[in-house]
Amino acid sequence: MAATALELSPEPIAECYQSKVQELTDVINHHSTRFRRIALRHLSNVADAEDAVQDALLSAFTHVNQFRGQAKMSTWLTTIVINSARMKLRRRLTSVQLVLDENDGPQDLPTLSDTRPSPEEAYHGREIAETLAHATSRLSPTLRTTFHLRNIDGLSIRETADLLGVPTGTVKARLARARVRLKEVIKKTSRRA
Repeated sequence: MAATALELSPEPIAECYQSKVQELTDVINHHSTRFRRIALRHLSNVADAEDAVQDALLSAFTHVNQFRGQAKMSTWLTTIVINSARMKLRRRLTSVQLVLDENDGPQDLPTLSDTRPSPEEAYHGREIAETLAHATSRLSPTLRTTFHLRNIDGLSIRETADLLGVPTGTVKARLARARVRLKEVIKKTSRRA
């Protein structure tokens, strides 16, 4: 019986997987310092940053078969590192809250002031975030990605340029165009309101 064209042999799949693993390994070797710096920027603690990077790398190797090549492998891995750092930060904040909640007995702890924003400040902050999210969604994908990496994820101009594979001048020009476009969209939105 002849094999049909739709049947796949395991060899091409294994070769594709090995190719992705090799590319991932190369990216890790080339960008590991940057990944640690990104995690440290989010967590402000070297040990936690190292843990976040290790968790991210483990996740990347576990899910490398899900990489579809729609972005560069370094961009994909940077996103995983950022998400890992954010998750570690959330867990840290949750554990601090639990410790404070469990202290119902005599208090030897100093009184902590509530630094949370007032309801009005929280509402105003959400309004600003929604306006910015709407305006950002109106940017071209190129400008949106550049703006997000630099202004939301906090990467430096150099790191953003390296990640996108463009010169630093191109990143600066894209950021300037993104700011102009955001101002235009926000002005139009505020006029309608």
